[in-house]
Amino acid sequence: MKPDPPRGELAGRRVIITRPLHQAAELREMLEARDATVLLIPALEILPPANPGPLDDALRETGRYQWAIFTSANTVERVAARAVELGLPPLGDLLATARICAIGPATRAALETLGCPVALLPEQYVAESIAAAFSVLPLEGVRFLLPRAEAARDVVPEALRARGALVDAVDAYRSAIPAASVAAVAALIERAERVDWVAFTSGSTVANFLAMGGQPLLKGARIASIGPVTSEVAAKHGLRVNAEAEVHTAEGLVAAMLRD
Repeated sequence: MKPDPPRGELAGRRVIITRPLHQAAELREMLEARDATVLLIPALEILPPANPGPLDDALRETGRYQWAIFTSANTVERVAARAVELGLPPLGDLLATARICAIGPATRAALETLGCPVALLPEQYVAESIAAAFSVLPLEGVRFLLPRAEAARDVVPEALRARGALVDAVDAYRSAIPAASVAAVAALIERAERVDWVAFTSGSTVANFLAMGGQPLLKGARIASIGPVTSEVAAKHGLRVNAEAEVHTAEGLVAAMLRD
């Protein structure tokens, strides 16, 4: 049995979580277990892609892929849901002949829950590490399925194609700014409420939080980032990250905040 976490480490601290609402429970529980006051202000919501055609075609022909790469739990959920909408077999059956790579433990857990065993997990949970994980494997002519978010970075497909792989990078979802969160940010600013920490869990949450008008809430607040890619986006927006997770998970994010 795991010991109960120490309580009181974040007592009195007000922490904004920007993660999508359906993914925020674990981080919220960890923070509240340490007596933080959590403000849920999701900076993005997950929507179907503007053009689902390429994803639909890929799902109807999954037998041609030797590998499938999933870079987030959001992608897993959206791909599995789309297969159901199309009346296709469950994702575990669709990908039964492909080997699967997952970017991190949360993505692996989402896949394994759906009956998709993960064959490859990179050492670090960023796109660059996925490319490195395939560096020792022959890739000439190997076909990959890479479902992803609209406007995702091209690090992985470019690295694989440079080594002769055939990569179908298809949009599985797009993100948008929740209207309710825009109103929540405005209300906090109007009431001049104190914020001690803002936790960012992706580059999109950083950009969207600022687009929502959240800049005033960052004055005097400390910024926690789930990893280097998120920190890089923050830096591009002129923000200073005070705590960056060494392990790019909710647990790693909390650990970074406690070290700061």
